[in-house]
Amino acid sequence: MLLSLHRMGPGRFVLYGIGLAVAAFLLLPIIFIGALSFGSSKWLQFPPPDWTIKWYVEFFADPRWIQAIWTSFKIGIAVTVLSVALALPASFALVRGRFRGRGLLRAFFISPMIVPLVIVAIALYALSLRIGLNGSFLGFVVAHLILALPFAMICITNALEGFDESMEKAAIVCGATPLQAIWRITIPSIRLGIFAGAIFSFLASWDEVVVAIFMASPTMQTLPVRMWSALRLDLSPVMAAASTMLILLTVVVLGTAALLRRRQAR
Repeated sequence: MLLSLHRMGPGRFVLYGIGLAVAAFLLLPIIFIGALSFGSSKWLQFPPPDWTIKWYVEFFADPRWIQAIWTSFKIGIAVTVLSVALALPASFALVRGRFRGRGLLRAFFISPMIVPLVIVAIALYALSLRIGLNGSFLGFVVAHLILALPFAMICITNALEGFDESMEKAAIVCGATPLQAIWRITIPSIRLGIFAGAIFSFLASWDEVVVAIFMASPTMQTLPVRMWSALRLDLSPVMAAASTMLILLTVVVLGTAALLRRRQAR
């Protein structure tokens, strides 16, 4: 390598310091939230005067929080399945297809990642009110699917572009039909991309709050919406406990994905 950290001499310690400072800037708020969730004070006080788990007991004892978690989980699973099911054939069309407007179509698929969320939320709210989907499970799934689909599209498209298409052609030459070649050769070869798309789709739905606020109703609220509502009314440490649970689930999902990907790479 023309340039490496070992060849930079003392200057590499400056880069180490900058890296540690950026990591601390990103991680310290998360650590503070976790510490506040175990504090004994009735308010969000740091440092906590004492330690307790009573806020987690209150969190799991409140049926409204449990219902919000269950709603978020059901919506996330439905969005994950649908986003992968739609992104897979769409990615094949974009990568393998040869037609005019292919680049424009690809830009259209990822446009929800570019347009500000509040604009998407207002548009979805107006549409859902007109067709009667506001505050319903189907309305939540459709709204979150619009936001999650670009993540699945990007992951699966990148995996397909890195796949050697000659392997699929060799399977066809050996007697397999095109569908059999795709199912037995291509799909297993790009499974990491499909899995990554599923993970990011689930997390995009699980953490979504802006669109969910517009789509919510008194009887249908996701966990982020429930947290937002509680934050407006009360600054109880139960909020910190809910935030910690949300962070832990995200870390567990991403950690599991990383471990599975490492095992597949071997």
